[in-house]
Amino acid sequence: MEHEFQNSPVAPATVGSQPGPNTLRGAETNLYAQATEQAFDLDLLGQKVHITATPIAYVWDYGDGIALGPTPNSGAQLPQDRWGEKTLTSHIYTHTGNFTVTVATHFRGTYSVNGGAPLAIPGHGTFNSALLPVSVWRTVTKTYADDCLQNPQGEGCGNAP
Repeated sequence: MEHEFQNSPVAPATVGSQPGPNTLRGAETNLYAQATEQAFDLDLLGQKVHITATPIAYVWDYGDGIALGPTPNSGAQLPQDRWGEKTLTSHIYTHTGNFTVTVATHFRGTYSVNGGAPLAIPGHGTFNSALLPVSVWRTVTKTYADDCLQNPQGEGCGNAP
């Protein structure tokens, strides 16, 4: 049954990032996965088999050589005014570039045959989410002694050559 479970039509978690798809080097990037319990029926050796798959753990690969998990934490979306906060699944990229985040979700399964009592499926099924591209940018901060009223020809004032 373990082999059938791994090959069953369990939908993997969907993955998102905040901000995304672009983020800043050195800033907390909130990453989260959304997986749900799923149930479906199969015909196996002429028997009706009902399977329930429940997400239990996540393995995060942030694409820059850093991984997290397995962890029971799937993360969650944050309101925009909280972007940049550290979360249980957030990550700080230390280099600019394009990265690919991957999440493998472990599901625990149960099955019943022909309406019988549910039985545990040994082990767990691992289902990989679609790849999530993340582009990490850098910021440049400049300090000026004058504003554009004092120095209309200054850098960033629109009148500069």
